[in-house]
Amino acid sequence: METERVAPGLAKIAALLADPTRAGFCLALLDGRAWTAGELARHVGVAASTTTGHLNALVAGGLLVQERQGRHRYVRLASPEIAELVERLAALGPEAAPPSPSLRARSRGRHLALARTCYDHLAGRLGVLITEAMIERGLLSEGRGLALTPAGEEWSAELGLATAPGARRPAVRACLDWTERRFHLAGALAAAFCSHAFSSGWIVRTGVPRAVMVTPEGSEAFGTLFGLPSDALSAPEGTA
Repeated sequence: METERVAPGLAKIAALLADPTRAGFCLALLDGRAWTAGELARHVGVAASTTTGHLNALVAGGLLVQERQGRHRYVRLASPEIAELVERLAALGPEAAPPSPSLRARSRGRHLALARTCYDHLAGRLGVLITEAMIERGLLSEGRGLALTPAGEEWSAELGLATAPGARRPAVRACLDWTERRFHLAGALAAAFCSHAFSSGWIVRTGVPRAVMVTPEGSEAFGTLFGLPSDALSAPEGTA
């Protein structure tokens, strides 16, 4: 039966992500970069001696892939689909606990909630606002999930974001945002737009992993493209 074939795989993935340390590693890797075991251990706050076993389990389970460069071992999320799964599961979890009273922790949380990358596309308030603006402007239709309209295809081609026909990855897909609890745009088109925003200088990375900041040029561009007010994209107060 189909259920008998699928259930063991589903249970295996659920067991891998049920561990807080392994879940923390996957959340950190949503920035799309490859990390070393030491970097992940420091980020999550666990002993380096326990990290290897967790990473081996995630690689064996197909959630991560590893690369070696000299003596260093790097890991990254196995695919955009795995990244979207992690983000979606994070959004389905309970509301986050009240933030730490430290100024640094509050600032990091505000930066992540405002604008961040979800693997290779934009998330946070910025990602959600862009998605909603594209729907309002007729570039995306909802119906049975997000779909690019003819106007959206023309718009994306003008920006040089056209995706290859027949590609395995869908052009657009809805991804549930774990801070906004609303959908942001994922898929090949979202990845191409995020790359375009970086190369155009509209967004830059900050000192907070995954967080991005909208530049003055980006604020102008997002206002022109999507009608987003500049105050909606302002960086939060405080330092990372």
